[in-house]
Amino acid sequence: MKLWKKNDFGFALFSRDFTAAFALNLPVALLLAIESSCDETAVAIVRGSVGQTTEVLASEIHSQIELHREHGGVVPELASRNHSQHLRGLVEKALADAGVRMEEIDAFAATTGPGLASSLLIGSTAAKGMACATGRPFLGINHLEGHLLSPFLDRTSVPPHVGLIVSGGHTLLLDVEGPGRYRKLGGTRDDAAGEAYDKVGKMLGLSYPGGPEIEKAALGGDPQAYDFPRSMLHEPHLDFSFSGLKTAVLYTLQRETGVLPLADLAASFQQAVIDILVRKTLRAAEETGRREIALSGGVSLNQALRNAFLLAADREGLEIHLASPVFCTDNAAMIAFAALLRYLAGKSSPLDGDIHPNLPLV
Repeated sequence: MKLWKKNDFGFALFSRDFTAAFALNLPVALLLAIESSCDETAVAIVRGSVGQTTEVLASEIHSQIELHREHGGVVPELASRNHSQHLRGLVEKALADAGVRMEEIDAFAATTGPGLASSLLIGSTAAKGMACATGRPFLGINHLEGHLLSPFLDRTSVPPHVGLIVSGGHTLLLDVEGPGRYRKLGGTRDDAAGEAYDKVGKMLGLSYPGGPEIEKAALGGDPQAYDFPRSMLHEPHLDFSFSGLKTAVLYTLQRETGVLPLADLAASFQQAVIDILVRKTLRAAEETGRREIALSGGVSLNQALRNAFLLAADREGLEIHLASPVFCTDNAAMIAFAALLRYLAGKSSPLDGDIHPNLPLV
């Protein structure tokens, strides 16, 4: 039986009766994970077993957007200090919301890269400390793997598919055979899509972060008003480039006189990004023969992008998996889920392992 409930923050939680798992003597694991790779402090507790629906018992997030907004971007020193101030309280709240004690946790996990070094150290050190104190395993998780697997967070199986991670720092296209079996198909050669959103948002006089602000500004705008470039669409590779698009917006703004047509500019920029992402991903599916695609990362919250992928997938007869909106931006539930899959496969990480600010996924 699958139940649905909501916590204090309105998150949809996946719940499952685990009687069948216990009857089959399958391992049922409780994992606590910490995400602190950038400017979100997050803690989550999940429960899962092989073949069973994953249950998110708690997912707590403290956002630092307001802290960094006045600076127009993330300040590493402020971010790490803020992680230190809020992490303990979030761990205590997650345990209370989940109704479990620290000693009941089977394993602890944290993001160990990529990200800001000073921020990664806060979460990974805390998770290792809890693992040592309880004598439980520790799992260091790649932040990008957390995003990649997040569309499948309500289960413990990941089908073969083409995955697109699109966020503030990354635009990455992957062929996914299964958990831990990834092949890079393409990536950004300059700005990530989310980075381009932030920079163009700043050009347009919008507040940080630029992605949500551009999406709001684009409502009612004409996406065909400006013919912005769709870089590398006809190249034989599957890489991305958004710097030319960003420069085209800058030159257009320099030519504009009078009242700035903000809605048209935002809508046209957004449509160019969407066209690039959708068409490259469809090409990847065709070239790999995959019939399923998955979209994840903070930029995947953009409703116009989600709608474009849904329409394209329906047109091409593909199955699409979208991460739940509450799990698109940085969160610890996706880190806990990736760790759960590894833990159930009998894997763990050394306690003397280091963080890796530039850690690649493949």
